[in-house]
Amino acid sequence: MSYIIQTNQLTKSYKGKEVVSNVNMKVKKGEIYGFLGPNGAGKTTLMRMLTNLVKPTSGEIEIFGEKLTNTSYEILKRMGSIIEYPVFYDKLTARENLELHCEYMGYYDKKAIDQALDLVKLKNIENKSVKEFSLGMKQRLGIARAIITKPELLILDEPINGLDPVGIKELRDLFHMLSREYGITMLISTHILGEMEQIADTIGVISDGKLIKEVSMNEIREQNTEYIELAVSDMNKAVYVLEDILKITNYKVIDETRMRIYDSRVTQGEISKTFIMNGVMIEEINKKNHSLEDYFLTLINGGGISA
Repeated sequence: MSYIIQTNQLTKSYKGKEVVSNVNMKVKKGEIYGFLGPNGAGKTTLMRMLTNLVKPTSGEIEIFGEKLTNTSYEILKRMGSIIEYPVFYDKLTARENLELHCEYMGYYDKKAIDQALDLVKLKNIENKSVKEFSLGMKQRLGIARAIITKPELLILDEPINGLDPVGIKELRDLFHMLSREYGITMLISTHILGEMEQIADTIGVISDGKLIKEVSMNEIREQNTEYIELAVSDMNKAVYVLEDILKITNYKVIDETRMRIYDSRVTQGEISKTFIMNGVMIEEINKKNHSLEDYFLTLINGGGISA
């Protein structure tokens, strides 16, 4: 197995507090690795260490099979990144910003700027300074800057922040294209779980600085089981009907009005009919599958998932 990124017991402490703790991470060549975790879990700090912006307190990082050190300039040339919010020279245009980036990267392909701007759908902005850009336009320009040198590895921290649904879909398609057609390996963090479900090949879940799970999206999908979710008027009566009349014990109460039934032997129609006949009003009923969000929340909340 060829790994582009490997970390060994990677740890970062600030003022004696570990914000990243003994992380052993493996990112395979050519895959899109989705990095998930609550705010403050350590995602950005770990990405900053991978891009040499922050030095680890202990542990090691290997990228492209080489140990990352203070003088790993050639390794960094093979990478593109957005860490936190992308910063530009606001008085310059998008093209001028990209020209400067190419200059200090020592990259002199004149067609690359047009190609990068076209890929992120930044058009008709030739005379507009970056200070006039919306947040979404700046995010697009940040991605253009990250991909302009045709890197082998992209590290993107919340790259779809500020984008509308159309923009998010365009970037999703771009990420798939860069991965499938160009073989670029990507490490992407986002809090939009539904989007990550459509992008990632592998998921890494981090909580309180610890990497608690690495799992392929295929494995998560194979675990998916159908269930029926209901919103009811009287939860106590609904539980009575389930257990005493329908003889169903494989269910979960989500909150005061919502429950999930996992017993596949009983149809949605049978449940609706029995509830109504016994005076339980159904406000909503749907058949669903477990999602990445379910998987993520169960892990974060300490639930027992095996994969």
